[in-house]
Amino acid sequence: MNAVEARKRNKREKKLDRTDTTDKISDKDGEPEASESVTDESDEAGSSGSEESSWISWFCGLNGNELFVEVDDEYIQDDFNLTGLNNIVPNYEYALDMILDAESDDLTDEQTEIVEAAAEQLYGLIHARFILTSRGLSHMVDKYNNAEFGRCQRVLCNLQPLVPIGQSDVPQANTVKMFCARCQDIYHPKLSKHANVDGAYFGTTFAHMLFHTYPHLVPSPPTQTYVPRIYGFKLQPGSTYRLLAPNTKTATSSADTSKVSKDERSKEERSAKR
Repeated sequence: MNAVEARKRNKREKKLDRTDTTDKISDKDGEPEASESVTDESDEAGSSGSEESSWISWFCGLNGNELFVEVDDEYIQDDFNLTGLNNIVPNYEYALDMILDAESDDLTDEQTEIVEAAAEQLYGLIHARFILTSRGLSHMVDKYNNAEFGRCQRVLCNLQPLVPIGQSDVPQANTVKMFCARCQDIYHPKLSKHANVDGAYFGTTFAHMLFHTYPHLVPSPPTQTYVPRIYGFKLQPGSTYRLLAPNTKTATSSADTSKVSKDERSKEERSAKR
């Protein structure tokens, strides 16, 4: 809460400074009051626009971060929601301040880069928890309905929308995968820019929690299965493996032949000794 209050206080002070400076310039130049009001309105519009821009918006807007949703500030401000993350993320306090736009000005460029990396990891782990809440699930459902996570490339899934999923809840264990609720399988992301996103930022629970919470989104299972054919004839189960049988049989027969020849040779040697 202190970091958030400081961030808001800094913004209010900057806004007041800009307003005072504008008033002084207007008085000095002797401009009419109408111009002052127009200038104040433009400053207020600019300041409101700058307030809308935040680290979270910037991060989610980066190329490759389209899978993320914006976590509410109120959720991040609740210490309970961040329990245990301080033991996982290095430079936790600095990273949290950066996420909440309460950055410290006494950091060097090198230190800032280190804190930025920690902030990205911290936000990802917070994101994995947020999307399990009702509000987080709602944001993700909107993306799912718009097929923003992509569609299943399996032909018989009929372009079923995908959802991101992690194979582990441990950071840096696996990259994110895409889950198809129709064929119940996971795939690598189609776009290479999503290939390096940490799977822990979505976790192992979210995809299944989404369909448990919104059962009307559960697709029907595939009605067709692919049937392999040769010259139009269906291959019976196991037929593809029988294609290897001649090679196996040949190998077996050659082994048996060599064994027989050894036995015959040993018999001839015994008879010669006699």
